[in-house]
Amino acid sequence: MSMIEFKDVEKYYGEFHALHDINLKVEKGETVVLLGPSGSGKSTLIRTVNGLESIEGGQLIVNNQDLANPKTDLNRLRKDVGMVFQHFNLYANKTILENIMLAPRLVLHRDETSNKKMAMELLDRVDLADQANKYPSQLSGGQQQRIAIARSLAMEPKALLFDEPTSALDPEMVNGVLKIMREIAQDSSMTMLVVTHEMGFAKQVADRVIFMADGKILEDAPTEQFFENPSEPRARQFLSQIVH
Repeated sequence: MSMIEFKDVEKYYGEFHALHDINLKVEKGETVVLLGPSGSGKSTLIRTVNGLESIEGGQLIVNNQDLANPKTDLNRLRKDVGMVFQHFNLYANKTILENIMLAPRLVLHRDETSNKKMAMELLDRVDLADQANKYPSQLSGGQQQRIAIARSLAMEPKALLFDEPTSALDPEMVNGVLKIMREIAQDSSMTMLVVTHEMGFAKQVADRVIFMADGKILEDAPTEQFFENPSEPRARQFLSQIVH
């Protein structure tokens, strides 16, 4: 059973046709990376998956829920589908520990003892247990992004969406975030859909690569095939520019 399935999905911003006839399946436990030039529709596509952007045509099924149906409970959907953004969106007035504990308390009604225990385990997992009582402004960008990932994991989602999670970071901060993402991808139960420009990460971790341009999926291929011999000329051009 697919975790995410796009069927003939269309998306417009006024006159602008942002997504053209998107057909895509992401299976449970699969890691899929979206590549393509800026403005190709990658972020728009990923934001439709948890209802941050609506669709104007077609059907989008996420964890057996139909996002084209106005009766679909998006809050319920977002419990199962976490998202990590380019900018960290942490609450500045709450400590790191409080940031991670907030959603499980309010949404999952997790009791305080087990909530704190889980939050500390997640902080340990992202190598920041010693920062639990600090505030976001006291941490580097890379550390804040690792906290944002821990916060998403605290909801025990079935799928995680990453929208350019390293693009706002200084180069020396990127590896720490990618290390955590690699570890999550190794968890066979977690479905990941990742928009990134990190080619090394894509080669190492992705089961498949989707290449987009002008709001269309131009190539959908196993990772090794995509990087060694893409069939689409736009993809070959994109890769040659990245490599050089």
